[in-house]
Amino acid sequence: MLKYDEDFLEDKFKELLNKIDQHFAKFANVIDFVDDPIIDNYRFLQLMNVSPKTAQLWRDKRLIAYSQIGNKIYYRLSDIRELLDKFYKAAHKDNS
Repeated sequence: MLKYDEDFLEDKFKELLNKIDQHFAKFANVIDFVDDPIIDNYRFLQLMNVSPKTAQLWRDKRLIAYSQIGNKIYYRLSDIRELLDKFYKAAHKDNS
């Protein structure tokens, strides 16, 4: 009969759970709410090309709306558009 080291099995189990979590995170990030898509903080940082500290500052100053569930932060696409629209600067046309 084959015997396995309990530490080895526990490590493999943790690796498997980690892979499941990674796949779930990828799946969760592609789900779009039909009326208003959402993205997590990781995708927000990539999209806006800002640091986590900058995103935190924007939330603290209430420049962007967000939802927080536990330690996870989510943004509605409409709130990101609203932030961009609020700080939109139109280009000046040269009338010469």
